[in-house]
Amino acid sequence: MKNFKFKIRGTQYIVDIQNINKNEIQMEVNGTPYIVTVEKEIKKNKTPTIVRKRLPNEIKKPVSENISLKTIKAPLPGNIFKINVKEGVSVKKGETLLIMEAMKMENNIIAEFDGFVKNIKVKEGDAVLQNDILIELN
Repeated sequence: MKNFKFKIRGTQYIVDIQNINKNEIQMEVNGTPYIVTVEKEIKKNKTPTIVRKRLPNEIKKPVSENISLKTIKAPLPGNIFKINVKEGVSVKKGETLLIMEAMKMENNIIAEFDGFVKNIKVKEGDAVLQNDILIELN
């Protein structure tokens, strides 16, 4: 199952864990089999779940107001590093709208189409999740 090498006071031990059943571990240490009982049951690691509550100003507006808006969304979770545009300016397809830091890398978020910046939904330093709306264009 898993192999480990330990060095204790100059002596090397090769530990081969063969089976884990609740609080009992079957292992070999330098070829000699052992059954070890753990006083506390080994618990499996759980992956944390990220839950984000929506603020009142993030509640979606009726569709009729947003019908002509096109949105630029976060491609992955990260932090807003720099915003290169302001509300009301025109942008061309391929222009860098903002720079987002994710996974220890700077990622350019570019305009996928021509338009005018109607709303900037984030500010520098904000943490965003994947698919959060960053900028609205019309």
